[in-house]
Amino acid sequence: MPDGVRRIAMWSGPRNLSTALLRAWENRPDAWVVDEPLYAHYLDRTGKDHPGRAAVIASQPTDWRPVADRLTGECRPGLSVFYQKHMAHHLLPGIERGWIDALDNCFLIRDPRAVIASYVRSREAVALDDLGYAVQAELFDRECRRTGRTPAVVDAADLLADPAGALGALCRALEVPWDPAMLSWPVGPRDSDGVWAPHWYASVWRSTGWGPPRPDAVDLPEALLPLAAAAEPYYRHLHRHRLCQNG
Repeated sequence: MPDGVRRIAMWSGPRNLSTALLRAWENRPDAWVVDEPLYAHYLDRTGKDHPGRAAVIASQPTDWRPVADRLTGECRPGLSVFYQKHMAHHLLPGIERGWIDALDNCFLIRDPRAVIASYVRSREAVALDDLGYAVQAELFDRECRRTGRTPAVVDAADLLADPAGALGALCRALEVPWDPAMLSWPVGPRDSDGVWAPHWYASVWRSTGWGPPRPDAVDLPEALLPLAAAAEPYYRHLHRHRLCQNG
């Protein structure tokens, strides 16, 4: 932290409670946040037809390089934590990885069955590379090799079961002071929300804090079971390293 800023890159997949976690960090008085800064690059390069595609592409740079410069260099007076919400699958193979080494990289995971069940409510078509599990595993292994230690992994189920415990463990792992402000936030949208928020953030906009735990068992249509099975090994690879509530 040569400039006094802790730059936290949370590599998640869609429907992982990642926006709720974004809210938690944004509610800290010492932090500012960015919402999926590589999304426009991802849509522009892949041609994927996501809700609000044209607006997303117009709202951000489609070249990853100025995005990386911002993520590794931006400072704001009086603030010491720059929290970055990333979708892991937005980190396409053509994006160089070296700039990531300037960030404190950590991972938010969720059971694939729960992710898929939530995802198809907003976008019917879904494939493994839409969910980010393989890239999460790639980045996790890369970070282990680079640093010689295990990066922080948070499971969405642990966040819901014990928000204070899971967030406290994450703060300790990142060497950031715990702040109870992370447990709740004002209702409604934020200026920091991406332009895609109306398509995906309805439940977060209605929320004022962490919701109750959800059932572990999720009934998926039979056609989606092979997708969940394909994602499961990547999820389990990170899950066994997750932070526990006692940290």
